Amino acid sequence: MMFKERMNADEAKELFLRAFPPLSDTKLLPIEDCDGRIIAEDIIANIDVPHYRRAAMDGFAVRASDTLGAGSNSPVVLKLRQAVGKGMCLRVHTGSPVPDGADAVVMLEDTVLHGGDVEIFAQLPPFKNVGEIGEDIQKGEIILKKGQKLRPCDIAVLASLGVGNIRVFRKPLVAIIPTGEELVPRGTREPEEGEVYETNGLMTALYIRKWGGNTRLTDIVTDDPEKIKDAIMSALDADMIIISGGTSVGKRDYVPAVVGSLGNLLVHGVGISPGKPAALGIINGKPVICMPGYPVAGIVALYFFARAALRKLGHIPDEQDRKVRAVLSEKIVSRIGYKTFARVKLEKGRAIPLATSGAGILSSVSKADGFVIIPPNVEGYDKGEEVEVVLIE
Repeated sequence: MMFKERMNADEAKELFLRAFPPLSDTKLLPIEDCDGRIIAEDIIANIDVPHYRRAAMDGFAVRASDTLGAGSNSPVVLKLRQAVGKGMCLRVHTGSPVPDGADAVVMLEDTVLHGGDVEIFAQLPPFKNVGEIGEDIQKGEIILKKGQKLRPCDIAVLASLGVGNIRVFRKPLVAIIPTGEELVPRGTREPEEGEVYETNGLMTALYIRKWGGNTRLTDIVTDDPEKIKDAIMSALDADMIIISGGTSVGKRDYVPAVVGSLGNLLVHGVGISPGKPAALGIINGKPVICMPGYPVAGIVALYFFARAALRKLGHIPDEQDRKVRAVLSEKIVSRIGYKTFARVKLEKGRAIPLATSGAGILSSVSKADGFVIIPPNVEGYDKGEEVEVVLIE
């Protein structure tokens, strides 16, 4: 039995992403807990930074006009005082206020102190080594925008403004349901002939967390339509559901039909290799991804569909994949009509194909450094051809 239809991979993704909205829920969190979180509103500066004129160097605050003519062989001599006026200077440190009357700071290394006299060996223009009020951030300025992913340096800017808490979008909760009669939970017993340890659920949960979501991994569900239905219904409090296994067209592959009975099955059968049996649907407005049980096909479905869906739900900005250029050590064959993810290992500028088929060989992904993604209108790449390798996270 074959799939009735096979949708173009990019069209399937676009159709799926149009079928659900992003989350609107937000949380108020301390900035210390916001690394990697997505800002839910523009952040506007409530003060100037700096809010006073400050010295940018250790040295002496001076009137720039008093340094006129100073040079390495012809120093200007100023009196060291507690205030700045004509012919007078004041010792300052980096970050300390610049006193009234001063409009520049001469660096310590350009001076020599003799008792109460300071020899200055550099002529300064006005405002040299002086941080003006609002030079870094001006009051009323938008410093961070809604939808921005926070980095430690961004949080430091918030701290410089005295901000203690900010509003961020809630992380999407993803329910992960592994299915299959052949699956054995790790740590319970040794698998018998025809059985394997469950790994897709673990892999999926780790990737979802890496990409910015929260996860809930359920117990293994057997290949029974009613039990699959019950598991899905119990997971509808989550923001997205990922079901592993049971997506092909065999006698025990019930998942797409169950999804269709509970909601809207948008796609079953995608022009992607490995990963053709993937299915996509919507139940109660929640996106549902049915990833193939074969691990390599599953990880391709995760990268191509789940990561994009998670980003939309959580307002997470798209990030460019890390890519390198390399020369193929061997020819890669692909099928016309399929976006092909070929696993390769990188070695001294060469891309060495590990497996272009065998969707169940999980170790081929662990051994691989990345994928060569072949468009559906291209019939493979030749040995010696330079290709782009998308690095596996």
